[in-house]
Amino acid sequence: MKSGAAPDALAALVEALRRLPGVGVKSAQRMAYHLLQHDRDGALRLSQALDHAVHGIRHCERCHTFTEQPVCATCLDPARDTRLLCVVETPADQAAVERTGTYRGLYFVLMGRLSPLDGVGVQDIGLPELIGRVREGGAQEVIVATNFTAEGEVTAHAVAEALRPLDVRVTRLARGVPIGSELEYVDLGTIAHAFSERR
Repeated sequence: MKSGAAPDALAALVEALRRLPGVGVKSAQRMAYHLLQHDRDGALRLSQALDHAVHGIRHCERCHTFTEQPVCATCLDPARDTRLLCVVETPADQAAVERTGTYRGLYFVLMGRLSPLDGVGVQDIGLPELIGRVREGGAQEVIVATNFTAEGEVTAHAVAEALRPLDVRVTRLARGVPIGSELEYVDLGTIAHAFSERR
């Protein structure tokens, strides 16, 4: 090790922390130094929690969200409305919908979105599995709740086209001007869409 260089174990920790989204070298170094200098117990707990999660969490056999059991609690909940199936990109998106407390149907998590430039195609996002899930029956409406990004819009279109031959209603989450926002600060695309989708 060169004089003044970080120990190999510290460098490896910094590099591992950099894998988190939005974390650069400086932030990773700050986290590593904090854990080692001020919170070694917290570092051990973090290590154990990561190890448990990596080895204990899998994808639900029905909806693909994260779970420790073969089928997640949401899919097994008899109080859920099986006529509704909400398609989201990630488990984080599913959690966001759940936090609203307004949706009581089931989910299908694509685990990604179409991105031809990155080589992510239909087979990579679970679209064949979604078609199989809908063919099983039960769902009368599929609510496409992908993000309102270019990739999310392409994904929503692909989902709608793939489900077109099936006997199911396909709807898309509405979008518009956020509550509490001022028009002058809202982007033009959102305003235009809000006008076209006005009720």
